[in-house]
Amino acid sequence: MLKADLLNTAKQKLIIRNYSDRTVGSYLSAINHFSKWLISEKITKVTDRIVENYLYDLKRNKKRSISSMKQTVAALKFIFSDILKREIPPALNIRFRKEEKIPVVLSESEVAQILNSVTNLKHKAILMTIYSSGIRLNELLSLQVWDIDFDRNLIIVKMGKRKKDRYSVFSTSLKGVLKKYLKIYYPKHYLFEGQKGGRYSASSVQSIMKKAVKNTGIKKHATVHTLRHSFATHLLENGTDIRFIQELLGHKRLETTQIYTHISKISFERIKSPLDRFKIND
Repeated sequence: MLKADLLNTAKQKLIIRNYSDRTVGSYLSAINHFSKWLISEKITKVTDRIVENYLYDLKRNKKRSISSMKQTVAALKFIFSDILKREIPPALNIRFRKEEKIPVVLSESEVAQILNSVTNLKHKAILMTIYSSGIRLNELLSLQVWDIDFDRNLIIVKMGKRKKDRYSVFSTSLKGVLKKYLKIYYPKHYLFEGQKGGRYSASSVQSIMKKAVKNTGIKKHATVHTLRHSFATHLLENGTDIRFIQELLGHKRLETTQIYTHISKISFERIKSPLDRFKIND
């Protein structure tokens, strides 16, 4: 099957199965990358060994993350089973060792510094919306003007991860900023639109955050997603039930949300360092 035919067939099947646009794009990108690799390596017959060599190249040489590797494996399984109607190569039946990374979290003071450093109204509204509700970047970019319920102080997150709708909160502080923003910028469809209309770009939001962190002098590696982690951690530290936080974040499993119990300052405030029992001369 030609590469163009393979991609078109894959796209059609994914759309029929109601996959999100983002997932369709990721699958097609993975399929396209694999096809290009086969061509560059002058491979005409795909065997289990070839598939394993490709995965090795991605991890060893391209330094792909675990999430990226999982997406690639899922896409390749889809090719073999649903398009080529072939048995899935054993090389794709793998389990990745889970990465135990602790997310970067900003203190409430640091979040305030970052938000106060932003002078552009639109940029400030974007960062405040993410921190106020804890939504993902792609969810923010998909927000439409009518998804903001000013009367109930709620944000409707439609078709979030796994195509699941949910509500999240937003603060009274954000309400004033958003109302001012809407009067000045008057977006037609999406809550945050580019200069020529349409969805605001993810790279632009990331650039706004990067510049704000730099202006404050904060040394933590804080990204847009750090605001989501900080939102969850600060809720937990202020007494919000973890199952409610799970719902706000849109997590399928409670175990995913429980990572915040390991980084909350409450957990560490209960522990006294043994050094504090000593009297050390200055």
